[in-house]
Amino acid sequence: MQLQANALDTMQDRIEALNLPPTLASRLRQLQALQASAQRHRRPVGIIGPGDAGEREYDAARHIARALATAGMAIVCGGRGGVMQAAAQGASDAGGVAIGILPEEDERNANPYLSVTLPTGIGEMRNALIARSAVCLIAVGYNMGTLSEMALGLKWERPVFVLYGALSLPGAIEVHSAQDMLGAVLDCLLER
Repeated sequence: MQLQANALDTMQDRIEALNLPPTLASRLRQLQALQASAQRHRRPVGIIGPGDAGEREYDAARHIARALATAGMAIVCGGRGGVMQAAAQGASDAGGVAIGILPEEDERNANPYLSVTLPTGIGEMRNALIARSAVCLIAVGYNMGTLSEMALGLKWERPVFVLYGALSLPGAIEVHSAQDMLGAVLDCLLER
């Protein structure tokens, strides 16, 4: 019993260390409690975006993934560089799980922060696996691969959130900052 209490205190400390506004920190604690229960989300959150992301996209993806992983959410991504690497790094920094679904038949292009690598050998068709497996999709920036994942997510009725997307798809929810993204995703995860 004491071990569980210490683990909970450590998790609370990790949320406090994120320096989020009080309302976001409170909602993150709610998600953390949900993830510690039998009703937890068993599917990961998909974090998608370009492999050649700039610093702004990289920082946002890392921040969002770190917060979600702190609350006990696993993330799934394409497993390579850019936004995918940033998301895996954020989840890894928080002691969370980062799953990379790779287009190649082997792990040679996997980023070093992944907890699990799944080499598929199916090329860009792996985008469908990412969209299908996720409880929701977070797009940070975009390229053609990201747009395909977003479109498939919307087709399969997954909530799709977009940050730094100059082009969006009907039904996708656009946000203007990493904190707005985190708030919108927390609303989604706590409502389901």
